[in-house]
Amino acid sequence: MKRFTGILSAAGLAATFALVGAPAVAQAPKQGAAPAAPQTQPLKPASPAALAAAREILAMKNASAMYQSAVPNIVEQTKNALIQQNLNYQKDLNEVAPAVAKNLAGREKEIGEGMAQVYANEFSEQELKDLVTFYKTPLGQKLLIAEPRAIQFSMGYMNQWALQFAGTVNEEFRKEMKNRNKPI
Repeated sequence: MKRFTGILSAAGLAATFALVGAPAVAQAPKQGAAPAAPQTQPLKPASPAALAAAREILAMKNASAMYQSAVPNIVEQTKNALIQQNLNYQKDLNEVAPAVAKNLAGREKEIGEGMAQVYANEFSEQELKDLVTFYKTPLGQKLLIAEPRAIQFSMGYMNQWALQFAGTVNEEFRKEMKNRNKPI
């Protein structure tokens, strides 16, 4: 039972990271391999006003905190993957990593621009302006402050529920197998 619970804990943690948008581990493409096709649909062009409102909303939500360390993290993950594939070059790859990170510094801003474009595709220009207005109200300000904590607590509740429910499911399996004279 302890092993089963441990597996469920790991699965719950993995689900939490997937749901809260933790960055995926970067994998270095194999030499000569074509880059993977993007999994998203192309975004339609948005008006400058819609993009400006979307950027303002993202700034109010402090969205940049989600991706501010994306470049150094991806550089580190890529370096580690390359080291695993090229153990003889570990020293060199460790020395090259800071230069690569420096050369690519600031590119995480592309994520913010992409997010603004996504918002501008999901909401009309007027809806974005209305959201900006709402977020400037006392209730909107409270939502900006309380929502991240509410999401965190909700994820914790969901994980706890999943663990408890998995125990119930496990017992149901055991009961049904016992009814078949095959106790597990």
